[in-house]
Amino acid sequence: MMLFAISLAAMLLFGFPFMVTLLGSLTLYIYIYMPDFAPKLMVTMVQQVINGVTPPALVCVPMFILSASIITSGESAGRLIRMIKAFVGHLPGGLPITTNVSCTLFGAVSGSTQATVAAIGGTMRPMLLEAGYKSPFTLGLIINSSDIAFLIPPSIGFIVYGVATSTSIGMLFLSGILPGLLILLMFSAYCFLYSKIKNVGQLPKASWSEKIRVIKEGLPVMGFPVIIVGGIYTGTLSPTEAAAAAVFYALLLETLIYRSLTTDRLVDSFLQTGVITGVVFILVGAGQAFSWMIGFMQIPQQLLPPLFGPDPSMLRVMLIVVIVYFVACMFVDPIVAIFILSPIFQPYVVSAGVDPILLGTLVTLQAAIGSATPPFGCDIFTAQLIFRRPYLEVIGHSLPFLLMLIIATVLLIVFPQIALWLPNMAMGG
Repeated sequence: MMLFAISLAAMLLFGFPFMVTLLGSLTLYIYIYMPDFAPKLMVTMVQQVINGVTPPALVCVPMFILSASIITSGESAGRLIRMIKAFVGHLPGGLPITTNVSCTLFGAVSGSTQATVAAIGGTMRPMLLEAGYKSPFTLGLIINSSDIAFLIPPSIGFIVYGVATSTSIGMLFLSGILPGLLILLMFSAYCFLYSKIKNVGQLPKASWSEKIRVIKEGLPVMGFPVIIVGGIYTGTLSPTEAAAAAVFYALLLETLIYRSLTTDRLVDSFLQTGVITGVVFILVGAGQAFSWMIGFMQIPQQLLPPLFGPDPSMLRVMLIVVIVYFVACMFVDPIVAIFILSPIFQPYVVSAGVDPILLGTLVTLQAAIGSATPPFGCDIFTAQLIFRRPYLEVIGHSLPFLLMLIIATVLLIVFPQIALWLPNMAMGG
């Protein structure tokens, strides 16, 4: 495996797309160490890539991406920000809190940390800088607040985990709501204290007439969480049906209510959705092929028994899984990490009696944390691309947010009902 690891690291350093890095390293390993079986293994690997993108549950991914693309092209994101700012902007830390809440609510449409960085960060960062916040703080705030979007349904991370482990995606969606709100409260409390100490960022208090006006303008945007979360919670909609309803509502909102979506913008939204969906599905297919290959080589059977021990406890399993996912997502795309690692850990999770919904929440949270953590967190590079700022500046104020996310992980392990209460309620228990 040393050759594979060297090849993987070298291709990553040279900037190859991760799908090429993953499958290219696998191909090199197969042809050098298993030349007699290489033709058949290559055919099987292609079949595994195709198998990875064929589960029906993945149908909802492009629809959620499309709904997010439509409202990003329109006025919904801006109206949402103005509505939140009118109510909390006058508080110490009002603008950072507005950023936190906007990321949380935008997560109820996009399910993607990168989309949230682009949509909310692009609007909020100039406001934060104008209010006197230092650039590293604004960047750390934006990339870490976007983590909340990965927990609030519809989350692409939950969809991928559900497909990889055959876990109910609807229940996973519900399990992310309270942990997401917990992180929102922690981030907002930190921003309040930070702004109070630094004495920055407090805006004039909005009048009630202004509040009523922005509520009228922004309230229709709140239909997205009602449709998605309410539809799944009540059993009225499956995740796929909720995704289709979200697209219909986004079109209705931006074309008939806000009248902000031109034909050119709509075409761009469809094209952007196609590109992003292609990237996601390629990563999922590559992850499936890699997962199959390491299973074929029996690598988990060699590495995991000494790690877990003969009779692993529930706590030990959760801690090992959390640490592995956290480290893995610092280096690779979270979607690939979830798809590769989840089937490997599943037997140990089941044998230790860990609730699969709880584990899915912990895994998705670690994927979100890793995506904003050096050295290769994907949100860091998204922020670099969007805001044109150097790497060290982007990560310069990440540590306080990282510590809070680790505390949230510990709280989930100690108090699992934070994640399980809503799914249990939905199941009637």
